[in-house]
Amino acid sequence: MSGDDLVCSAKGCRAEAVWAVRWNNPTLHTPERRKVWLACDPHRETLWEFLSLRGFARDVVPVDRLEPTDG
Repeated sequence: MSGDDLVCSAKGCRAEAVWAVRWNNPTLHTPERRKVWLACDPHRETLWEFLSLRGFARDVVPVDRLEPTDG
């Protein structure tokens, strides 16, 4: 993934993402599976809260620490 691909996942935001909010839906995904929403600094907490309320949030890492299996 190049820097041009790292755009925040928040609706309408086009800022560069610096965080990877990793999550999974336990009714659809195996426990080790991680989906990723990218986040800029201002949207990191908002995206985390949205996923947390649904019981989907797992962790947040800098985008440069994403694993090849994330996604």
